[in-house]
Amino acid sequence: MLYTSRMLRETPLTTDETYHIFNRGAHQQEIFLTHQDYERFMFLLHVSNSVDQVHLRDLVKKYRGPSSVSPYDHPVGKELVDILAYALMPNHFHIVIRQKIDDGISNFMRKVATAYAMYFNLVHEHSGVVFQGRFQSRHVATEPYYRWIFSYVHLNPIDLVESGWKERGIVDKNRVEHFVGTYPYSSYLDYRGVERAERSIIALDGVPDAIRKANDLEDLLKWERRGRFLYSI
Repeated sequence: MLYTSRMLRETPLTTDETYHIFNRGAHQQEIFLTHQDYERFMFLLHVSNSVDQVHLRDLVKKYRGPSSVSPYDHPVGKELVDILAYALMPNHFHIVIRQKIDDGISNFMRKVATAYAMYFNLVHEHSGVVFQGRFQSRHVATEPYYRWIFSYVHLNPIDLVESGWKERGIVDKNRVEHFVGTYPYSSYLDYRGVERAERSIIALDGVPDAIRKANDLEDLLKWERRGRFLYSI
């Protein structure tokens, strides 16, 4: 998917403000079909967060195959945004993001979406658009919404093991807790203190202590329930 001038926003995203960014596959198609797809998108979240031009082909070649150096150790220089949280699902993604420079979010998402669409079309022999139009955004303007959006994003993967859990409640709490606590395509592991290379994607130090520390399943469910009917997407 390539971005054009017709896809520019009427209301600019504001520097130093935080937003919930999300998008899904065109025609409700899945955009992550394999582990490699998720890994490519997460890698792009890291390397695209730079004011400098990204030579993706060279980077992929550099970090392909077994290596003692993680691609997430690649220095990106001056950043466009702070990524505060994310979750990737088979047919959509969520990112909580703070803009650091003017047009930072738009430039960052353009890099990520364009590079991923090119990769997806090549690897899966797909033609046409990958994403459903431009990304959507919601301004995270209040503390209650700020608390809710982190729980919403990090609990999103529950749908993969217990669909309809918001309406009927969680049936198997142990199964859900294990699944969310080991789901590799979310920043929840980083908030739980799991040591992994992907930790470099997020600006954990830019998140208030109250949110960094309130991340067991019960805390997340509590905040999700509080905001569900006020902030449902």
